[in-house]
Amino acid sequence: MLTQEAIKALAVDWYKKLDVHVPMVEVLPLLADAELEMVFPEATVYGHAGFEGWFQRVIRIFFDEVHTVKLVESEITDNTAVVKVVVQWEASVWNAPEPFSKRIKCDAFQTWEVKLTDAGKVVITKYIVDGLEYHVGSATL
Repeated sequence: MLTQEAIKALAVDWYKKLDVHVPMVEVLPLLADAELEMVFPEATVYGHAGFEGWFQRVIRIFFDEVHTVKLVESEITDNTAVVKVVVQWEASVWNAPEPFSKRIKCDAFQTWEVKLTDAGKVVITKYIVDGLEYHVGSATL
């Protein structure tokens, strides 16, 4: 049975893995493949291959990342759910040839769709970044 606790655990695990730039073999099991759609401010990607291309690019841009989950609210229907997520994202970025890196700090508002697989795992099937709200003094994308 799909539960709020399992969905929150997925969100916390997801962001922990993003913070430390885990190998793909550790992050892909959190994502559906064939039906996966991910909508970021800069791109929309599909399936594991699309996510991998996006992930490999962003881990070479952002560093010292910290994601802090502020909200996970789920509307569960049987073995699927629509989830509202708010995460505070902090990251440093360096754009050559600038002499210093910049720090981004914002709240990311997201809508996820998740499902419980036949194997009993909760996976993300849709991931949409609805908007970013930058904190005072933050660099921007």
